[in-house]
Amino acid sequence: MKYSIFSLLRQAANAHQGWPRQWRDPEPKPAYDVVIIGAGGHGLATAYYLAKEHGIRNVAVLEKGWLGGGNTGRNTTIIRSNYLWEESEAIYEHAMKLWETLSDELNYNVMYSPRGVMMLAHNVHDVQSFKRHVHANRLAGIDNEWLTPEEAKAFCPPLNISPNLRYPVLGAALQRRGGVARHDAVAWGYARAADKLGVDIIQNCEVKAFGAAPMGRSRRSRPRGGRSRPARSASWLRGTPA
Repeated sequence: MKYSIFSLLRQAANAHQGWPRQWRDPEPKPAYDVVIIGAGGHGLATAYYLAKEHGIRNVAVLEKGWLGGGNTGRNTTIIRSNYLWEESEAIYEHAMKLWETLSDELNYNVMYSPRGVMMLAHNVHDVQSFKRHVHANRLAGIDNEWLTPEEAKAFCPPLNISPNLRYPVLGAALQRRGGVARHDAVAWGYARAADKLGVDIIQNCEVKAFGAAPMGRSRRSRPRGGRSRPARSASWLRGTPA
């Protein structure tokens, strides 16, 4: 089902009793091309892009608990690309651009809000470090700017910039394109989209061990109730915990 204002109105007329499951609850297949351990944001995103961008759809995502029930459901929601080193700047800037259209791509509201990320400096070391970040980011073509305490308060009016504070605000680094998102919603959106492309998401399936088997087969131990099934695996990818 495609989510839209029209589907919302139709379901509202039926007391929201007709919504289908967002993803399947499949039994494990005898074999997969790729097995990903961990149904968190990284694991589910990997499965989705393998299926969407590379056509690899015989994929299983194994999660020992429930989808999105680990770090993804409790970690920071900050989204930014104002990192210091060029390698970090590049990968996070690419991610920032994905965030801008992610809700539309997944047809799922990940609650992305680019309201800006402001990092406060409270001592000389903070000032020097943040200014270093600002200069490095600008050299890489990434937006970041240094604010005086007064400019920081203009951006965030509730901010107290009194010089009498124990740790007064000496300035701030601001990335206006930065923001926040609902990371468990991101996991749900990726799960729904990956499932639609044929990826099997298997919850309550803890991987206990890896075992070698003939002809390049790998075996995962004790999925679901202690049963053990073989899996032909081209890749084993370790995602972050859900």
